[in-house]
Amino acid sequence: MRRIWPCCFTRRVSNTHQKAEDIQRSIGTMENPKEGNADHGVSEKQNESTIKSRDSLSSNIILNHDFSRGLHSWNLNCCNGSVVSAESGFLEGISVKSGGNYAVITNRKECWQGLEQDITSRVSLGSTYSVSACVGVSGSLQGSAVVQATLKLEYQGSATSYLFIGRTSVSREQWKKLEGTFSLSTMPDRVVFYLEGPSPGLDLLIESVVIFCSSPTEEESSSTRCAAAGDENIILNPIFEDGVNNWSGRGCKILLHDSMGGGKIVPQSGKFFASATERTQSWNGIQQEITGRVQRKLAYEVAAVVRIFGNNVTSADVRVTLWVQTPNLREQYIGVANSQATDKDWIQLQGKFLLNASPSRVVIYLEGPPPGTDILVNSLVVKHAEKIPPSPPPVIEDPAFGINTIQNSNLNDGSNGWFPLGSCTLSVATGSPRILPPMARDSLGAHNPLSGRYILVTNRTQTWMGPAQMITDRVKLYLTYQVSAWVRIGPGATAPQNVNVALGVDSQWVNGGQANVSDDRWYEIGGSFRIEKQPLKVMVYVQGPASGVDLMVAGLQIFPVDRHARFRHLKKETDKIRKRDVILKFSGSGTGTSIGTFVKVRQTQNSFGFGSCVSRTNIDNEDFVDFFVKNFNWAVFGNELKWYWTESQQGNFNYRDADELLDLCKGHNMETRGHCIFWEVEGTVQPWVKSLNKNDLMTAVQNRLTGLLTRYKGKFRHYDVNNEMLHGSFYQDRLGKDIRANMFKTANQLDSSATLFVNDYHVEDGCDTRSSPEKYIEQVTDLQKQGAPVGGIGIQGHIDSPVGPIVCSALDKLGVLGLPIWFTELDVSSINECIRADDLEVMLREAFAHPAVDGIMLWGFWELFMSRNNAHLVNAEGEINETGWRYLALRKEWLSHAHGHIDEQGEFMFRGFHGSYVVEIGTGSKKISKTFVVDNGESPLVVSIGL
Repeated sequence: MRRIWPCCFTRRVSNTHQKAEDIQRSIGTMENPKEGNADHGVSEKQNESTIKSRDSLSSNIILNHDFSRGLHSWNLNCCNGSVVSAESGFLEGISVKSGGNYAVITNRKECWQGLEQDITSRVSLGSTYSVSACVGVSGSLQGSAVVQATLKLEYQGSATSYLFIGRTSVSREQWKKLEGTFSLSTMPDRVVFYLEGPSPGLDLLIESVVIFCSSPTEEESSSTRCAAAGDENIILNPIFEDGVNNWSGRGCKILLHDSMGGGKIVPQSGKFFASATERTQSWNGIQQEITGRVQRKLAYEVAAVVRIFGNNVTSADVRVTLWVQTPNLREQYIGVANSQATDKDWIQLQGKFLLNASPSRVVIYLEGPPPGTDILVNSLVVKHAEKIPPSPPPVIEDPAFGINTIQNSNLNDGSNGWFPLGSCTLSVATGSPRILPPMARDSLGAHNPLSGRYILVTNRTQTWMGPAQMITDRVKLYLTYQVSAWVRIGPGATAPQNVNVALGVDSQWVNGGQANVSDDRWYEIGGSFRIEKQPLKVMVYVQGPASGVDLMVAGLQIFPVDRHARFRHLKKETDKIRKRDVILKFSGSGTGTSIGTFVKVRQTQNSFGFGSCVSRTNIDNEDFVDFFVKNFNWAVFGNELKWYWTESQQGNFNYRDADELLDLCKGHNMETRGHCIFWEVEGTVQPWVKSLNKNDLMTAVQNRLTGLLTRYKGKFRHYDVNNEMLHGSFYQDRLGKDIRANMFKTANQLDSSATLFVNDYHVEDGCDTRSSPEKYIEQVTDLQKQGAPVGGIGIQGHIDSPVGPIVCSALDKLGVLGLPIWFTELDVSSINECIRADDLEVMLREAFAHPAVDGIMLWGFWELFMSRNNAHLVNAEGEINETGWRYLALRKEWLSHAHGHIDEQGEFMFRGFHGSYVVEIGTGSKKISKTFVVDNGESPLVVSIGL
């Protein structure tokens, strides 16, 4: 309900819903306003503390307090606004801080119109909060104007109330400080802070806003102080100095110790530790309720020092988990951290979490080891996560793009530079290909022919034996390297052999590419890698075939790729594939007089699919939803449609989460993919399904198909029918080979409007012989021979250090099937945001420039809500990082805009990306606006527009 508030600052009684004492306090303060720099009754000592607290930005509960990120986190109250810099000259005549930003609120028709921010999750009952804002006014003003700070308090089912905070009088060309305090005696469903007050027509200027907790409640004083402070541990009695007070057992007993095991186990720090003992379930452990001490939309970091004891278990997985209950009794378990703990030493578990919704209860606990094994805890810390500064772009001197790091690759100097790994024998022979493998040729362009010589490896007694070379001093951090080689095997193999170019980076195995070699010919290996931490030793070696099988290797190349050179090529390809010439042809009675009329064309949507994974918990965070609906046109659900989610127990169905996600997508005109009907990998199948006999399993499969596709008929554009069939065979092993094709046939009968996809991983990167493009093509054609209506190919796209020509090669091969290809679960990972942005750009440009690809789905974008670490586009608390900005820049690049004038033929021509457009034509007395769609086609599209 919008309140009506005259400029004399009186309120309508019908819009209040406050306790009598709250109303009296508000009225009393309003009758005796303190203006200017008054402290509103705060003592001098308190005021000094206030100033000190205000200097700490970590305690400010206002997000984007100085408008350094534009108006992000702020909302306009029925008016217009923008952010200008001090150097813009907009605030001429007003003293401004060099380099500062200022919010300017314009087009104000009412006194109450201004700038607001929702602070519900960042305030708590009983605390006193101090407010300080630097404000001004601009416009036609005689004398002074009043600027006021107010809280809007919304209660479900009741009228909205307003709480006065403070006000000040401001003259033109003057900044004034507005100060005040507030405290909440009841907790509303929503608390909104806003600035308002000047007469209609006057612009409101805001330099900064700070709200900090100046007086915690008595309970908070003993534990966490203010929720906004952030640097305090919210765990009570975290190192057990007060025994096990504030702790409890989760299905087990907890005990306090100063030592165990005859004095062999002592605390790593402090004097005591606790044990969770007499555990009969893996989820039993030690817990603490932290309700009221964590806030929604804030990221928290967790550190626990733990070990295990007893039951003859020497190593076990220990996990930190949150149990969260929302006011509507929805329960959620959030995995925060996990690691292998031992009975020998203390280890540290570390992780982060964020709550999207306001919880009614939150419990943190440790769990994991098998029953009978004690969990020992020395300490637990949970505090507001420290802000990590953005990654600087790495400085790489002389990258030497395209230069091979392998010495004597052509074997012109015999086998010098190479050594045998193990007791095998190396020799040089002739008869290998003289041309570069195709994927390397696409990266390197014109290149000298190979020598025709190869390394022959004999006397192999282990699969890992082969030729090796040290390249430690020849690889550079953060460069992406492409791997290329010809490989072949000798006679004697009884089955296809896996050949792998591998790297030993200190003690870590790195996959440089694989090939499945099955006959007497040369095969191409293509792969890639990147090193992001300085190694002591890097060795490359070729391995794989069974012992006794000879191995041949020719023309091994490892070279850094020039991604930006590839981007220039892809931009040209994109222009050919994704754009079309358009002729706007104007007609009507006034056509002759319209020559020279100004025309403006703006693309509103791209026909190419850009989507993201979303989960039910995400949509409780309005910042997540805002980014999601503005920057994607497709959605896929992370878990909420999977069988183990919709029917975790036989006969108990949960479609509520999927329904709510569908409602959100429908409300924002977003298309949806159904992921997935079945999942072929046994580890993802719920226990009750595994326990069924063949007949009952067949019945359950049929019921799953009928129940899901009948309920959602026409609502999902795509379905992944049986996920990851190249990597699993649960249903096929139990129900026979025909079951896969029958799943497609039945799904098509139940919902013929949906396109049915296969979906698998490591198809595009050359690092998994089980899911090579050739294997995928074989699977699809086999399904089609059985009558399965396969309508699309899903490439998941969980990829590391992508190289364009390798990805493009896979797309070219799959393209021969003539089916639309989608990247269905794309994510890339790097601790450096700039490198991560480059990786994402590689994948987006390769997909957008390939004619067989119709869309891309990111497997999430928000930190802490992705399956991989260091893969996010948006940081946990809502800041867009370099990867996110790169994504947005590409989306902007791939929208077409044009303007000009109608020519003598009554036409306006432009070339634009496929998608939806709006054209505006100014014809003197009126403006005409029309919409049209540019679809795919080789000839120019003629669009007739009547004037």
